[in-house]
Amino acid sequence: MSDLFDTDPAPAARPEPGKRPLADRLRPKTLDEVIGQEQVLGPDAPLGTMLASGSLSSLVFWGPPGVGKTTIARLLANATDLHFVQISAIFTGVQDLRKVFEAARIRHGNGQGTLLFVDEIHRFNKAQQDGFLPHMEDGTILLVGATTENPSFELNAALLSRAQVLVLERLSPADLERLAQRAERETGRALPLDGPAREALLEMCDGDGRALLNLAEQVLAWPVTGKLDTEALTHRLMRRAAQYDKSGDGHYNLISALHKSIRGSDPDAALYWFARMLEAGEDPRFLARRLTRMAVEDIGLADPQAQAHCIDSWQTYERLGSPEGELALAQAVIYLALAPKSNGAYVAYKAARAAARRTGSLMPPKHILNAPTGLMKDQGYGKGYNYDHDAEDGFSGQDYFPESMGRTEFYTPVERGFERELKKRVDYFARLRRERNA
Repeated sequence: MSDLFDTDPAPAARPEPGKRPLADRLRPKTLDEVIGQEQVLGPDAPLGTMLASGSLSSLVFWGPPGVGKTTIARLLANATDLHFVQISAIFTGVQDLRKVFEAARIRHGNGQGTLLFVDEIHRFNKAQQDGFLPHMEDGTILLVGATTENPSFELNAALLSRAQVLVLERLSPADLERLAQRAERETGRALPLDGPAREALLEMCDGDGRALLNLAEQVLAWPVTGKLDTEALTHRLMRRAAQYDKSGDGHYNLISALHKSIRGSDPDAALYWFARMLEAGEDPRFLARRLTRMAVEDIGLADPQAQAHCIDSWQTYERLGSPEGELALAQAVIYLALAPKSNGAYVAYKAARAAARRTGSLMPPKHILNAPTGLMKDQGYGKGYNYDHDAEDGFSGQDYFPESMGRTEFYTPVERGFERELKKRVDYFARLRRERNA
């Protein structure tokens, strides 16, 4: 939980039979007790403004686990005198939704509003999401959805147009420290950790308040004397893996960070994001594919060896496997980050594709068409073609575009890396072409 909790004393450090978990016992009673999320709960923030004006709209909370989405929804219902109903999209079917809507309709008819909190709302399909719309529009329910995935991709446009998306953030180390102190006050016992070990415990939680309270409850139950150091703590606790869904938002955020770090010629940042993805369990083959794409898209002909280097590192990984093969991919990351950058070929390719779509089925000029039959010769096929190898400098300067299209320039090399040499060639042939066609 990302919550500021009550400080009611509880004498026992060890859970008693039937005793509620620490995270549940420390759940906030009012919105003022919530730790963090000032960007949505502050006086001038969206929720603060809505509550002050007495006008709460449907909402979608977007954020990682353990940042208080459920708690804030429940407290919003309390603050606005709405009946709170909680469902999960994972376990709720169409028939269940109908019962929820019918109960809300009856309450609405009796003058009682309903705040319907839908956890993992992105798990509902399009038809199920559409089913909320009429009940939102007629005031039967005020919808508060929660999702860990990007709503832009996972939720219908119609639903998003009727709800405000609020982003909840991971807890900062300071927020987690406040939460740890509340746990100590609630249990009446200090965490048996020295300073560095305490910092390590907070770091293990990766910004997840609920994870912190669960770990703190374990640590507080240990029969230890004195204070444990970091080594003793990590030996007893399994480090929490960073949040990363290989098919979700975290996946795309990290690969975007890697790509842009390489494009920005920062090998240290690129290595960091590369390592983050590996630590989270990403398939190195996916990274190999994306690195090769980066070589083609962002380096191109400024360093023609970049693409070959990526392919070689990919093949090295396939031969060696993990973990040794990942070093080859890391070397490719460094190489790409330090390589000269050019998207000249990429831009030229896209422009040529656009021109091909725009011009349709224009015929090549007849002088560059073969004429294997007499009829084709009579039609002018091949007439006037100049064989480039017969020219003194191996360049005829003829036009090869469709006659009605005219010459078009797609490729503009940059003054970086090997492409600087290519630019000299482009300029050389352009000068010869102008002279030959003057």
